[in-house]
Amino acid sequence: MRVRPIDIAPVGPAGLPDSGLGRGWEAAAVMGLTILVLTFGLVTLYSASSVFALSQGLSDTFYVTRQGAGALFGLACLLLCAWMPYRYWELFAWPLVFVSVGMLVLCILPWTTGIAPEINGARRWLRVGVTIQPSEVAKIAIIVWSSTMAVRKAPYFSSLTRGLAPFLAVWGLVIGLVLRAPDLSTALVIAMLGAVIVFAAGARVAHFVFLGALVSPLLYLLLFAGYRRQRIEVFLQQLSDPTGAGYQVLQSLIGFGSGGVSGVGFGEGQQKHGFLPEAHNDFIFAMIGEEWGFLGVVVVVCVYSALVLVGFRIASRAPDLFGELLAIGCTSLIAVQAVLHMAVGLALAPATGLALPLISYGRSNLIITLVALGILISIARAAPGGKAAHV
Repeated sequence: MRVRPIDIAPVGPAGLPDSGLGRGWEAAAVMGLTILVLTFGLVTLYSASSVFALSQGLSDTFYVTRQGAGALFGLACLLLCAWMPYRYWELFAWPLVFVSVGMLVLCILPWTTGIAPEINGARRWLRVGVTIQPSEVAKIAIIVWSSTMAVRKAPYFSSLTRGLAPFLAVWGLVIGLVLRAPDLSTALVIAMLGAVIVFAAGARVAHFVFLGALVSPLLYLLLFAGYRRQRIEVFLQQLSDPTGAGYQVLQSLIGFGSGGVSGVGFGEGQQKHGFLPEAHNDFIFAMIGEEWGFLGVVVVVCVYSALVLVGFRIASRAPDLFGELLAIGCTSLIAVQAVLHMAVGLALAPATGLALPLISYGRSNLIITLVALGILISIARAAPGGKAAHV
């Protein structure tokens, strides 16, 4: 009796594929949506940052020029990651963790203020010829490491001590260093990325509930300490402190309200004239709402939704579990940050410092996001019907 051959995940050593996006539409969709959002982001960033740059005695194009340089470098990284077989990332899992931990340690040592200065009460950046935000590197490190380890630990996820517990050591180290910066919002994003990946790999919900109960006292202390307590109180009681902790969110809502249905027009927004702090970064979504209106907001949400849906489709078609988990992590990186940024701008979540992917000013975040998108394209190329699958 003849046995029908079945499709199996590719085995053997990975080889570098030929260039090209491949025969499937997913890789081309990711690339097209990326270019669309990135282009819109640079245009929006110019409008949001020009007045702020002039107030500092700089050229009106200062911030968008720097972001454009970061975009070019990030696109080069995207193309490299898209060309490189995604399975190579398994080799980088531990090195990425060591590098990110090393950079995070440099940010908090008392004698490294020369390269890790305190800015706005936090030490989150390394200045070593170029400015690097180590917590952004930590995001991709956690995605790659968690995906690699989850494949190896998948048979043991029924046991807390042999399955989920070993992840806590590395997650705890990275998150602890990020919190020391301090940067609670990024720490929460890193925790969510790791949790999503291991949950997709088969970790039990009961284990997450148990661990959540264990760390809830610590999380309570973190959330209700200092300025974070003020932000939560303002979130729970809207407009309770309109000139203090609630000022940014109030101005953000004014921006959305001023935009109406179709917006006040590109470059015509008033909130960037000193009313809305961080209009080019933490609250750039409010600038979109003011200048492009409700219709512009809907389009932006739809484009992000399309990018996320394509990312999860790539995950569902990945040739193996590692590719699936890696695609889920990279897609979640974009989805989590976009949702939280938009929620803050609309006063649906307490104020955080998260960027809107591919749009907010911040070259480290932009480059890491483009690296994640390049990995997604690489996984799409290796899927059945993709270019790399036929090499």
